[in-house]
Amino acid sequence: MRCAIFGASGGIGAALVTLLAARDDVAQVHAVARKHPAAAPKVHSHTFDLTDETTIATACVEIAAPLDLVIVATGLLVRDNGDGPEKSWRTLNAGAMAEMFAINTIGPALIGKHCAPLLRKGGRPVFAAISAKVGSITDNRLGGWHSYRASKAALNMMVRNFAIELGRSNPAAIAVTLHPGTVDTPLSRPFQRRVPPERLFTPAQSAAHLLRVIDALSGAYSGKLMSWDGSELPF
Repeated sequence: MRCAIFGASGGIGAALVTLLAARDDVAQVHAVARKHPAAAPKVHSHTFDLTDETTIATACVEIAAPLDLVIVATGLLVRDNGDGPEKSWRTLNAGAMAEMFAINTIGPALIGKHCAPLLRKGGRPVFAAISAKVGSITDNRLGGWHSYRASKAALNMMVRNFAIELGRSNPAAIAVTLHPGTVDTPLSRPFQRRVPPERLFTPAQSAAHLLRVIDALSGAYSGKLMSWDGSELPF
């Protein structure tokens, strides 16, 4: 297998790289991050800027086909200035919304644009992007977190579109979004207070759950939002 992990310097992304590189069925792991990840056996590092399509395209040219697995492990919940998710429409801000969509929707969509042609023809190639349960419109009963919810819902729709298009151009390919659970990373740390200890995962635990889900996927799940435990979540 040849794999590519975008966002390889983040908690889940780094854990995915480590776990995949340790597998006997994986020949290469292409770790794509803002800075070159540390060298490791089987791991090939590349740099990119999620908000710059040119760098995404360059990384994909370097990686080249065929790819058996692409995982987009990027995401933004709290901005660099400390602003967290909005609790009310009164705090909506155009700049903050644009940043959320740039990182959580547009960047992953452009990765899909450049990686989809690299997916292996035949076999069971998978394109997966980390989303969130709060991006489910049907499951939203609390409101709030407007920009984050909306950007992840949009990501789910983009990947659903990819799945439909791949069904025509590469019928063996599967495209899904993944809910990783609540993971003990800087992204979720301010929001962990009410999470039961058994449902707060380390990055390695979450990555292992996600890889088990990916390994069990069939074509029937293409276009779906899948949870860390293998269940299907509603859009």
